[in-house]
Amino acid sequence: MFLKGIAMMCGIKKRLTTHLARHTFATTITLSNGVPIEAVSKMLSHKNLRTPQNYAKL
Repeated sequence: MFLKGIAMMCGIKKRLTTHLARHTFATTITLSNGVPIEAVSKMLSHKNLRTPQNYAKL
């Protein structure tokens, strides 16, 4: 609900979801700023290191 309100206030037409927010955090905020993939994995509570490697490919 909060993401939908933020999108409306900002004029964003794309549907914002928690999954999209997590993905953006993993790619834009952490990995692109040099945070080690192991740390990103822990922050996102991934049990398998392969999961955040999908983000790293972007």
